[in-house]
Amino acid sequence: INMIVMLLNGASLRGGCCRHKTLLQLLGPLLGHSKLYSSYRRPGAEPEKKTLWQNADFSFKKGFDVLKTQLSLLKEETQNHLVGPEGRPLSQYLLEQTRVMWQFRSQEDLNKWIISSDVEIGGKSEVYLKLGRNNQGALLYGTLNTEVPRDGETKYSGYCSMRAKPQLGSFRRKKYYDWSNFNSLYLRVRGDGRPWMVNIYTDPYFSHQKDDLYNYFMFTRGGPYWEEIKIPFSKFFLSSRGRVQDSQHPLWLDKISTLGFTIGDKIDGPFQLEIDFIGLLNDRAHTEEFAYEVYDKNTPV
Repeated sequence: INMIVMLLNGASLRGGCCRHKTLLQLLGPLLGHSKLYSSYRRPGAEPEKKTLWQNADFSFKKGFDVLKTQLSLLKEETQNHLVGPEGRPLSQYLLEQTRVMWQFRSQEDLNKWIISSDVEIGGKSEVYLKLGRNNQGALLYGTLNTEVPRDGETKYSGYCSMRAKPQLGSFRRKKYYDWSNFNSLYLRVRGDGRPWMVNIYTDPYFSHQKDDLYNYFMFTRGGPYWEEIKIPFSKFFLSSRGRVQDSQHPLWLDKISTLGFTIGDKIDGPFQLEIDFIGLLNDRAHTEEFAYEVYDKNTPV
């Protein structure tokens, strides 16, 4: 352990040097219940005075267990790659017209999602996620509160969201969905009449693109009946940190990281949204490539 501590010190972990990221990936399985990753700190709050490695709990047994699990995942990925794309024969993959990506029938299905709200920035909104009646669908509900935190910096508040956890391959490698065979998102939902924003996250090519999102609106009609909503991918527009970007381009369907829903219609009060499933559709009648104007950035003189 002393050797590991010396190694962390030598990597300038206290100073935040970028080299410590590589060490954390190598030593990550040996760290149990550690706090090596920073969390949100409200404006004006004092930073933590302890060095990061002092909160680490080194566990070699856990490290070996994780290594065994990751090797089994690597073996499974290799076998699936030999069969075909995503572990299916090539002919089946190319002829696929519909696919259910997420459905909600058990607590295990709910555990694949993360809920969040403006509580992270000091707000007062509340959001919860549970299984629907007869274990059919997910029920996302809560209360929206637009009261702005009195910290002197935050100007807007009042949002709740639900987002699928990103895929991870063996040894915690990033994995992405390839939706290039489809042109529409297909959902079966039942809402209370409030509008939602559907967010699609893609792989950022550059680090400054990490906050980029592709968004489109989902309007629920309320009432006791389920509704099926189809949203073409050509309708999604690019935004970053809540601002629509001037430069637009089509959604990169071969590098999808995850998908989520956000409510922030500036109306205080309760909300709820039931989701039966989220799927993909190849609608042959839809031929639009992109719904927005694309400007030539390098206009010839």
